[in-house]
Amino acid sequence: MALSTEDRLDRLESRNQLQELITGYATACDYHDMTRLASYFTDDATIHSVDGKMQAGNKKEIMAMFRRMFAIRGPSYHWSHDLTLAIDANDPNKGTGVVLGHAETTPNNIVSLAAMKYRDTYRREGGRWLFASRELSFLYYMPASAFSERFKDKNRILVHPGEAYEADYPEKLPTWVIPAE
Repeated sequence: MALSTEDRLDRLESRNQLQELITGYATACDYHDMTRLASYFTDDATIHSVDGKMQAGNKKEIMAMFRRMFAIRGPSYHWSHDLTLAIDANDPNKGTGVVLGHAETTPNNIVSLAAMKYRDTYRREGGRWLFASRELSFLYYMPASAFSERFKDKNRILVHPGEAYEADYPEKLPTWVIPAE
Protein backbone atom coordinates (compact mmCIF):
# COMPACT_ATOMS: atom_id res chain seq x y z
CA MET A 1 0.00 0.00 0.00
CA ALA A 2 1.34 3.41 -0.96
CA LEU A 3 1.91 5.99 1.73
CA SER A 4 -0.23 9.12 1.72
CA THR A 5 1.38 12.47 1.00
CA GLU A 6 0.96 13.33 4.70
CA ASP A 7 2.72 10.11 5.78
CA ARG A 8 5.55 10.68 3.29
CA LEU A 9 6.00 14.24 4.55
CA ASP A 10 6.06 12.99 8.16
CA ARG A 11 8.80 10.50 7.27
CA LEU A 12 10.88 13.20 5.59
CA GLU A 13 10.46 15.54 8.54
CA SER A 14 11.31 12.67 10.89
CA ARG A 15 14.55 11.94 9.01
CA ASN A 16 15.55 15.60 9.36
CA GLN A 17 14.69 15.63 13.08
CA LEU A 18 16.70 12.43 13.61
CA GLN A 19 19.72 13.96 11.87
CA GLU A 20 19.41 16.97 14.19
CA LEU A 21 19.18 14.62 17.20
CA ILE A 22 22.39 12.86 16.14
CA THR A 23 24.24 16.14 15.61
CA GLY A 24 22.89 17.57 18.86
CA TYR A 25 24.17 14.52 20.75
CA ALA A 26 27.69 15.00 19.36
CA THR A 27 27.68 18.69 20.22
CA ALA A 28 26.34 18.06 23.73
CA CYS A 29 29.14 15.54 24.29
CA ASP A 30 31.74 18.08 23.16
CA TYR A 31 30.30 20.81 25.39
CA HIS A 32 29.77 18.45 28.37
CA ASP A 33 26.21 19.78 28.34
CA MET A 34 24.48 17.34 30.68
CA THR A 35 21.07 19.03 30.51
CA ARG A 36 21.00 18.96 26.73
CA LEU A 37 22.36 15.42 26.63
CA ALA A 38 19.69 14.15 29.03
CA SER A 39 17.00 15.72 26.84
CA TYR A 40 17.95 13.40 23.96
CA PHE A 41 17.08 10.11 25.70
CA THR A 42 13.85 8.35 26.62
CA ASP A 43 13.54 7.54 30.32
CA ASP A 44 14.04 3.83 29.56
CA ALA A 45 16.87 4.35 27.08
CA THR A 46 19.93 2.10 27.08
CA ILE A 47 23.52 2.51 25.96
CA HIS A 48 26.01 -0.26 25.64
CA SER A 49 29.23 -0.91 23.83
CA VAL A 50 29.90 -4.19 22.04
CA ASP A 51 33.01 -4.73 24.19
CA GLY A 52 30.91 -4.38 27.35
CA LYS A 53 32.94 -1.47 28.78
CA MET A 54 29.99 0.93 28.60
CA GLN A 55 26.65 -0.22 30.02
CA ALA A 56 23.67 1.86 31.10
CA GLY A 57 20.12 0.57 31.44
CA ASN A 58 18.08 3.79 31.74
CA LYS A 59 18.43 7.56 31.47
CA LYS A 60 19.64 7.93 35.07
CA GLU A 61 22.41 5.36 34.48
CA ILE A 62 23.28 6.95 31.13
CA MET A 63 23.77 10.34 32.75
CA ALA A 64 25.87 8.81 35.57
CA MET A 65 28.03 7.14 32.88
CA PHE A 66 28.51 10.49 31.11
CA ARG A 67 29.42 12.21 34.41
CA ARG A 68 32.16 9.59 34.95
CA MET A 69 33.44 9.97 31.38
CA PHE A 70 33.38 13.77 31.41
CA ALA A 71 35.26 13.81 34.74
CA ILE A 72 38.36 12.42 32.97
CA ARG A 73 37.90 14.13 29.59
CA GLY A 74 39.06 17.49 28.42
CA PRO A 75 38.22 18.90 25.00
CA SER A 76 36.67 16.69 22.36
CA TYR A 77 35.21 16.87 18.88
CA HIS A 78 32.63 14.32 17.74
CA TRP A 79 31.19 14.23 14.25
CA SER A 80 28.96 11.91 12.31
CA HIS A 81 29.46 10.93 8.72
CA ASP A 82 27.12 8.69 6.78
CA LEU A 83 24.00 7.33 8.33
CA THR A 84 21.07 5.14 7.49
CA LEU A 85 17.70 5.86 9.01
CA ALA A 86 14.50 3.85 8.76
CA ILE A 87 11.09 4.68 10.14
CA ASP A 88 9.15 1.60 11.27
CA ALA A 89 6.60 0.62 8.60
CA ASN A 90 4.04 -0.30 11.27
CA ASP A 91 4.67 2.50 13.78
CA PRO A 92 5.71 5.96 12.54
CA ASN A 93 6.88 6.82 16.08
CA LYS A 94 9.70 4.26 16.01
CA GLY A 95 12.84 4.09 13.94
CA THR A 96 16.28 2.59 13.63
CA GLY A 97 19.59 3.82 12.33
CA VAL A 98 23.29 3.22 11.90
CA VAL A 99 25.56 6.23 12.38
CA LEU A 100 29.23 6.23 11.34
CA GLY A 101 31.36 8.64 13.31
CA HIS A 102 34.72 9.82 14.54
CA ALA A 103 35.89 11.54 17.68
CA GLU A 104 38.95 13.37 18.84
CA THR A 105 39.07 13.13 22.62
CA THR A 106 41.37 13.63 25.58
CA PRO A 107 40.73 10.92 28.18
CA ASN A 108 43.15 11.38 31.08
CA ASN A 109 44.83 14.21 29.13
CA ILE A 110 45.86 11.87 26.29
CA VAL A 111 44.94 13.17 22.85
CA SER A 112 43.08 10.25 21.26
CA LEU A 113 41.29 9.32 18.05
CA ALA A 114 38.27 7.04 17.67
CA ALA A 115 36.20 5.65 14.82
CA MET A 116 32.87 4.14 15.78
CA LYS A 117 29.45 3.00 14.68
CA TYR A 118 26.25 3.55 16.57
CA ARG A 119 23.34 1.17 16.06
CA ASP A 120 20.38 3.17 17.27
CA THR A 121 16.71 2.79 17.99
CA TYR A 122 14.62 5.93 18.15
CA ARG A 123 11.22 6.72 19.57
CA ARG A 124 9.08 9.80 19.10
CA GLU A 125 7.55 10.99 22.36
CA GLY A 126 5.47 14.14 22.66
CA GLY A 127 6.36 15.03 19.08
CA ARG A 128 10.15 14.78 19.67
CA TRP A 129 12.47 12.08 18.40
CA LEU A 130 14.72 10.61 21.12
CA PHE A 131 17.27 7.86 21.51
CA ALA A 132 15.70 4.67 22.88
CA SER A 133 18.97 2.74 22.59
CA ARG A 134 22.52 3.20 21.33
CA GLU A 135 25.01 0.41 20.73
CA LEU A 136 28.60 1.51 20.12
CA SER A 137 31.23 -0.48 18.31
CA PHE A 138 34.75 0.73 17.68
CA LEU A 139 37.06 0.31 14.70
CA TYR A 140 39.77 1.97 16.84
CA TYR A 141 40.19 4.16 19.89
CA MET A 142 43.79 5.04 20.66
CA PRO A 143 46.23 7.82 21.46
CA ALA A 144 46.88 9.90 18.36
CA SER A 145 50.61 9.20 18.79
CA ALA A 146 49.95 5.45 18.32
CA PHE A 147 47.79 5.69 15.21
CA SER A 148 50.35 5.11 12.45
CA GLU A 149 51.75 2.01 14.17
CA ARG A 150 48.63 0.48 15.73
CA PHE A 151 45.88 1.05 13.15
CA LYS A 152 46.89 -2.08 11.25
CA ASP A 153 46.85 -4.18 14.46
CA LYS A 154 43.52 -5.78 15.41
CA ASN A 155 44.18 -4.78 19.05
CA ARG A 156 43.35 -1.12 18.33
CA ILE A 157 41.36 -0.20 21.43
CA LEU A 158 43.96 1.48 23.63
CA VAL A 159 41.86 3.77 25.82
CA HIS A 160 43.14 2.42 29.12
CA PRO A 161 46.91 2.90 29.54
CA GLY A 162 48.80 -0.39 29.33
CA GLU A 163 45.78 -2.30 27.99
CA ALA A 164 45.01 -3.21 24.38
CA TYR A 165 41.71 -4.70 23.27
CA GLU A 166 40.64 -6.21 19.98
CA ALA A 167 38.60 -3.87 17.80
CA ASP A 168 34.89 -4.62 17.44
CA TYR A 169 35.10 -4.67 13.65
CA PRO A 170 35.85 -5.44 10.83
CA GLU A 171 37.84 -8.58 11.66
CA LYS A 172 35.01 -10.04 13.78
CA LEU A 173 32.42 -9.69 11.02
CA PRO A 174 31.35 -12.86 9.20
CA THR A 175 31.93 -11.06 5.89
CA TRP A 176 35.56 -10.20 6.71
CA VAL A 177 37.69 -12.32 4.43
CA ILE A 178 41.23 -11.76 3.33
CA PRO A 179 41.44 -13.06 -0.24
CA ALA A 180 43.85 -15.92 -0.85
CA GLU A 181 46.59 -15.28 -3.35
